[in-house]
Amino acid sequence: MIIRILCLTIALPAVLVLAACAEQPEMHSEGSRPAAELIFVGGTVITLDPDQPDAQAVAIRAGRIEAVGSRADIEALIDDSTRIIDLAGKTLMPGFIEGHGHFIGLGQARMMLDLQDTTSFEQIVERVADAVAENEPGTWIIGRGWHQERWNPAPQPSYDGVATHHALSAVSPDNPVLLTHASGHGSFANARALAEAGIDRDSEDPEGGTIVRDSDGEPTGFLRQAAQLPARAALQRAESGLDDTARQARFERQVELAGAEALRHGITSFHDQGVSFEEIDQLRALAEAGRLPIRLHLAVRGESNADMDARLSDYRLVGHADHFLTVRAIKRQIDGALGTHGAWLLRPYSDKPDTSGLPQTAPEDLRETARIALRHGFQLNTHAIGDRGNREALDIYQAILGDQPDADLRWRIEHAQNLHPDEVPRFAALGVIASMQGIHATSDGPWVPLRLGEERARRKAYVWRSLLDAGATICNGTDVPVEPISPIASFTSSVTRRMANGEVFSPEQTMTREEALRSYTLDCARAVFEEDLLGSIRPGKLADLVVLSANPLTVDEASLPDIQIEMTLVDGEIRFQREANEQR
Repeated sequence: MIIRILCLTIALPAVLVLAACAEQPEMHSEGSRPAAELIFVGGTVITLDPDQPDAQAVAIRAGRIEAVGSRADIEALIDDSTRIIDLAGKTLMPGFIEGHGHFIGLGQARMMLDLQDTTSFEQIVERVADAVAENEPGTWIIGRGWHQERWNPAPQPSYDGVATHHALSAVSPDNPVLLTHASGHGSFANARALAEAGIDRDSEDPEGGTIVRDSDGEPTGFLRQAAQLPARAALQRAESGLDDTARQARFERQVELAGAEALRHGITSFHDQGVSFEEIDQLRALAEAGRLPIRLHLAVRGESNADMDARLSDYRLVGHADHFLTVRAIKRQIDGALGTHGAWLLRPYSDKPDTSGLPQTAPEDLRETARIALRHGFQLNTHAIGDRGNREALDIYQAILGDQPDADLRWRIEHAQNLHPDEVPRFAALGVIASMQGIHATSDGPWVPLRLGEERARRKAYVWRSLLDAGATICNGTDVPVEPISPIASFTSSVTRRMANGEVFSPEQTMTREEALRSYTLDCARAVFEEDLLGSIRPGKLADLVVLSANPLTVDEASLPDIQIEMTLVDGEIRFQREANEQR
């Protein structure tokens, strides 16, 4: 055999070393296997394939994994056109799958005030004042990410732990302001936004919502759950003046921003919970034009049971546009969030004993949705956070799925944050996916005992280990933009349960590192019926991959949060590469 030297130069980040001058066999003879387009060597390969958990090299061709094995196995697939990347000790693994997030919401969040890092109400007022100075009177100022449990000191006066709107209204008298809670289950409005929404002291609380009021009965500005809807409707009216061209441009910009943020964090697939029929139409057009940056799995949300029953068959898409768009799930919401006292509990809140939460969907309405999902071959994904919400949802699932004993439907509970021990084994028994977010436990952990009490928090909150030991499948994620989209942060939370204050929240509920990686890859692929296409590095699967700066299975625990995303590939195409000077 004639050996030649091939020197390759391609634009890759400086932190990766290219295989310059790789030994090459002569051109393949007729009838041999086609050459690979891209080959990775020189690092750790975590395949998550139980038949071949480790490898030295991976070959890619036509957007698929061509071969996995040793360097010698792969060399037979090299010719003059093959690009070779030396990982230089870095780690190659399947691309991360965001198991529960809001893709358009992520794009929207990148276009509004980011309040996730605020630690006082005063900081929020300052940021709004800055935004007012940059906008014309009458322009809506919107933001997201605040959480009252992060405010230190707590504002005075406060009601339900939240300030009144007066300081905010003072800096924004001519601009409506609407700031969404980190959970998405509440919003804070200034006086102008309350007026635009028609909310005053005589307004009645809507079903499933609360207009929080001060001691004189006046609205404080905090709108819990369904009480947000009039303010959101007022915002939509204000935006209705945009023409179709401007509206479409804004939508495409949101997709672009969300995609870039996902790829920067190693996300190659995204389970969106969920979107309207109109948004599906827009995303389908982008998918068919080859303009989706990552793979999307969409759940229909915000449509009536009657409309879904009439239209779902027209929207069912599986592996559409080269597997970039799938629509075969429905998203419903049976309760709210713990942070806003909206999660539906079996017993009242410890820090607010006058309520057990705010149910958002009547059980009979959810039962009808379940029948529609079954009729149209759709998954049902139900947001359930409180132990009562989870019990009600699982009761409905059991009633419907019990008539389908041999069906593999993989219905899901989204969040499953607070479970009575009796509900834990039901997930595996019913084949229900627990779609949970590791980062929620460490983000919420400091205040969960306040909401539930120490005993309930210990036995019922974020019980990943209990679910895994019972045989359930967990699909991990971040609920972005509720939390930052980082899978590294959520993976770290899953295996350490370590909160920002250094304390560990219920350490007996941690996952092993391999379980946590599976929950972000192969198990999330299984959660959308794509375990034969995604989630592991195996010949024939789609070449959605990520290169990490260190091995998450072996690096010391203190260094887990520092793991960097070096490169993200979708369909074998490099769609993100970290510059040497980029900081996460």
